[in-house]
Amino acid sequence: MDYEIEQHQESSPRNEDAEGPTRILHAMYRVFNLQRSLDFYIGALGMRLLRRQDYPTGRFTLAFVGYAEESDTTVLELTHNWDQAEPYTPGTGYGHIALAVNDIYRTCELLAAQGVGITRLPGPMRHSPTLIAFIEDPDGYKIELIERR
Repeated sequence: MDYEIEQHQESSPRNEDAEGPTRILHAMYRVFNLQRSLDFYIGALGMRLLRRQDYPTGRFTLAFVGYAEESDTTVLELTHNWDQAEPYTPGTGYGHIALAVNDIYRTCELLAAQGVGITRLPGPMRHSPTLIAFIEDPDGYKIELIERR
């Protein structure tokens, strides 16, 4: 299907099913030095630390930064893997974008029926009860689906 941007015309979502993704939640990438990254995004760029969670059993920390609350805007997820010995390169540091969905199981069912590759079946996130799944775009980039009701 060919999509073109038309001037002065509102875009409408292609998937009009209420069970599809509803908005971009965050973009994630891995950082080698979490404090240095927080100093940059908070100190230099003026973002706020919205939430931070350490996962000792998984040996990683997630820090979400942005200009407004996660419920209102897209934010950055900085993932710090505690045992990373070398800095990431931009190619290995990129993680995924995340999309909100109302019903993760139904959404994955509908996407699979459309031929979308599901690389992580829906279910609870390891170390957390949050329901997630991962799909791949045509170029192999990961997209995380997160159930938000």
